[in-house]
Amino acid sequence: MSDVFVSYARSTEPQAKAIAAALRDEGYEVWRDDQIPSHKAYAEVIEERLRSAKAVVVIWSADAAKSQWVRAEADTARELGTLIQVRVDKTLPPLPFNQIQCSEIDCSDDQVTGPGWEKLKASVSALAGTGHGARREPCSVPTQEKVAICVLPFTNMSGDAEQEYFSDGISEDITTDLSQVSALEVTARNTAFTFKGRSVDICEVARKLGVTHVLEGSVRKVGNRVRINAQLIDGASGAHLWAERFDRDLTDIFEIQDEIGKSIVGALRVRLLPEEKKALEQRGTNNVEAYKLYLLARQYWQTGNHGDQRREERVMRICKRAVEIDPYYAQAWALLAIAQSNLHYNFGSAVDDGFAAAHAALSIDPNVGEAYCAKVRRFAERGQDAQAQVELDKALRAAPDSWDVHKEAGRLARRRRDGAERARTHYRRAVELMDNDFHAWAMLVTCCKALGDEECVQSGARKMVSEAERALEHDPSNGSALGIVAGGHAILGEADRAREWINRALLIDPDNLMMRYNFACVLAGYVGDVDWSLRLLEGVLRSGGKRFLTAAEVDSDLDSLRDNPRFEKMLAAARDRVGETPQSPASPAAT
Repeated sequence: MSDVFVSYARSTEPQAKAIAAALRDEGYEVWRDDQIPSHKAYAEVIEERLRSAKAVVVIWSADAAKSQWVRAEADTARELGTLIQVRVDKTLPPLPFNQIQCSEIDCSDDQVTGPGWEKLKASVSALAGTGHGARREPCSVPTQEKVAICVLPFTNMSGDAEQEYFSDGISEDITTDLSQVSALEVTARNTAFTFKGRSVDICEVARKLGVTHVLEGSVRKVGNRVRINAQLIDGASGAHLWAERFDRDLTDIFEIQDEIGKSIVGALRVRLLPEEKKALEQRGTNNVEAYKLYLLARQYWQTGNHGDQRREERVMRICKRAVEIDPYYAQAWALLAIAQSNLHYNFGSAVDDGFAAAHAALSIDPNVGEAYCAKVRRFAERGQDAQAQVELDKALRAAPDSWDVHKEAGRLARRRRDGAERARTHYRRAVELMDNDFHAWAMLVTCCKALGDEECVQSGARKMVSEAERALEHDPSNGSALGIVAGGHAILGEADRAREWINRALLIDPDNLMMRYNFACVLAGYVGDVDWSLRLLEGVLRSGGKRFLTAAEVDSDLDSLRDNPRFEKMLAAARDRVGETPQSPASPAAT
């Protein structure tokens, strides 16, 4: 069996030879039709090699698009889930292959270079594992008593970027499964996902993370079928300890995850405690459709536009459908509760505040820590701080490594003027769990500024900018990300760039009140533009409701406005509208 089969038209043989040679240099066994033995029929060998290859690289060109042989080989590879497409001229692949991702390769002077080559290597690695040739040298990782493993994000091979949520969800769930095993140290999801979309050297990953083993793989979901390739690799030698291809109906997805988890545990010779074996088999739901919807909702929740209520509305609709399909799906109830809570308190929407959904989740499984967040929010909004803290303590005990729980803990602590230290601790943990959460980075910077931690302020501001800019690459209209970039530049002392980004954001997302409030804080606290800050605050306090008033009364970023008569007049008018008395420095404030 070869690792890679190369399909091409005769006119592009020089490019095919260059690509095959480059893949062999990476350590892969590569087969193309110049290796057909004289004693065997052409079609017989092609069929045999094509179906046994782990990856099939189809080189599209003007002649290849017209070739019945190339099209037939591409079609077989597509059905097998092994298809990787590249093109060496400007010709687009023919139907239906133009619906599947295709990289452009530069093969000038018999050298294969460029971003397309890096994408090709990443795809081949996802399907065929890491090469085993002479270029691979054994590498060492720190000696440690415990077995440590990193689950790299599985590559989405579905030919549809919209299916990314599914491959990401599978990777996260396998990470969670292995985390249940006390004999294993498992790299956090956040750290593993920093390698997403990158062509990596497994030994280098192991060295960098100090792990003994790495799991990598790919997911292809087409209709009701799913193919998952998974390989467990020794971090010191690069050798495969276990590899398997699962080609099943989508209804078998939970069984596949169970098999992967148990196979890894078996390959590592780790002993499972009885409760750990039971935990590996718990999925929260046995309904595949409900599971797919939950993964989709979770993806929107983690990557959506913070401050835009459409994120919450979308998550709420998807979760409602998930719990209609499976009323006993605790995780879906918990995410529904958080989305409803945000809609109710942050946007004043006429929806339930999530308390009922939280109760439903906890009645099914009291260990779903995220469900407590909606209860924390209700008690806090009603001024019942002691009860809110009780519920938060339950959440932290149930889910000490939950991104949602630590963000809620940070928000609760920031409601008090003396809570900056505690809030910093929780926001710091939140960004450790989800490094790309630019909103949590911004909250961390605010806490560090209040505590006089300038080093944290500067490093956090740089992360605000880099992570928000990365989000804007995927969605240039993300108002929250635009706002965070502007704020980051202001904190870094780049006032002109901050003003430029603020103007851009206000053009693109003019109705985002959270963004406008944050801009007012940036302009007052870092740029020194009092007039512009007050103009923004005037509109926010007039139409934003109680949460913005409560925040403005205690927000340390607005301290430079405290003695400004215009600011005090705005606060007084807002209090009259919502029927509130002035907040003391120790009173709770919304974020």
